[in-house]
Amino acid sequence: MRYRPLMILGAGSDVGKSLLVAGLCRLFRQEGLRVAPFKAQNMALNSFVTPEGGEMGRSQAVQAQAAGLAPHVDMNPILLKPTAGVGAQVILHGKVLGNYTSKDYYRLRPRLVRQVMKSFRRLAASYDLIILEGAGSAVELNLRKNDLVNFSMAKRTGAAAVLAADIDRGGVFAATIGSFHLLTRTERRLLQGFIINRFRGDPALFQEGVEIIEKRTARPVLGVVPFLSDLALPEEDSVPLEFPRRRVDTGSPHRVAVGVVRLPHLSNYTDFLPLEQDARVALSYVDHRSAWDDLDLVIIPGTKNTISDLIYLQETGLAAAIVDHARQGGRVLGICGGYQILGEEVHDALGMEGQPRTAKGLGLLPLVTRLEGDKTTTQVRGRVLGLPGGGLEVSGYEIHLGVTKIRGSGRPALTITSRNGRAAASPDGWVSPNGLIMGTYVHGLFDADDFRQAFVSTLLGLPPECSENSPAWSFHAFQEAQFDRLAEALRRHLNLDRIWDLIRSK
Repeated sequence: MRYRPLMILGAGSDVGKSLLVAGLCRLFRQEGLRVAPFKAQNMALNSFVTPEGGEMGRSQAVQAQAAGLAPHVDMNPILLKPTAGVGAQVILHGKVLGNYTSKDYYRLRPRLVRQVMKSFRRLAASYDLIILEGAGSAVELNLRKNDLVNFSMAKRTGAAAVLAADIDRGGVFAATIGSFHLLTRTERRLLQGFIINRFRGDPALFQEGVEIIEKRTARPVLGVVPFLSDLALPEEDSVPLEFPRRRVDTGSPHRVAVGVVRLPHLSNYTDFLPLEQDARVALSYVDHRSAWDDLDLVIIPGTKNTISDLIYLQETGLAAAIVDHARQGGRVLGICGGYQILGEEVHDALGMEGQPRTAKGLGLLPLVTRLEGDKTTTQVRGRVLGLPGGGLEVSGYEIHLGVTKIRGSGRPALTITSRNGRAAASPDGWVSPNGLIMGTYVHGLFDADDFRQAFVSTLLGLPPECSENSPAWSFHAFQEAQFDRLAEALRRHLNLDRIWDLIRSK
């Protein structure tokens, strides 16, 4: 049976749309439906690579996982990745279309609408229910004429639109009633109700508020969802990184201090979610105001703009702090753009990230990177060489621009044995002769329990295979439990009978 699409729009940015969609995907999957997520256009630095080698928004990959599906670019046909200057890199159906200013991008709209609808129709033909996500605020008056992802998409797909508002940030009546009164007549017809998200305390205490919203809009409040502050699922780029959400501590007496450098264009922070939840790790995000003395490992994460962030490190004194940490025998790991930053130079002669320029790296690894050629987007499998856990099989994904050449001693971090399912035999990354400075292009390595176990054990001075004070723990099983917990919260606090009526209507 095919159901009417359901769309979760937002009264603003960061109101919890992505997790609401993920929770609904899990809930309807539990109800026996074949359900798939869809977001026509996503602007984010956190992305993922599909099994076919296409790049898409990480939030839709998370929603696909909640639905029990392999991610596909049709779930997010357009991904916008902001660049250092004005504009963004436009990724269409998983491949780079080019860098565009806002003005030039809007000229593409007729073509993009056709491509977006092709993706939606393919999904709608394959699944019982499509749950769409809007972007930012659905009521930005100056953006309405070029809207591609909010009410215009609800109209094109015939979706039942629901507006989510975040009560925790305050102003929920302005966000709901105010948004309603800014809608056109057509948009009002599409809007079927509201969800009040992130309520602290007993939702029954907001009953009067529910009645006020319903009276002033003639639309039902479909639920008041509690604030699940310790829910450990990835959100969009705006997630607060200052307060990593940890699972309940198991009382491990051994903890390793890990500091992830907060870059202005930090991407794929999801690399570190498994470390956040590991009972033996104390992870924090650090900058030039942070204390570095007690860190066992400094991680330079991925970045959308390597040279801009490298210059930022130098101007803020972070570059000197990282180098000093390394000279005192501290460990440093660079991932993707962070790996490039560890080298001697980064060249952008073609202006791939903006104006053509060259920047000196931190000089901690003997390598030079040139930003040229096509963007690499692949799922990979490999075997650990220079990193802790030598010999272990690992998997992950690559999203990077540039070619890196090694110019000194050390050894590869990994041997890549397959790319997008095809056999390969090539080195990845580089590790210094003493093993303390490490770099790799591969994202997602810490998702693997055995590799993470070996890596953390080494930082603690234990044998890589040592399981002392580290109870068996599966990150994948932990994530699945988080999806189930989210779905249960929605099941308890949403009016599912009314939502079923919405998706059964035509």
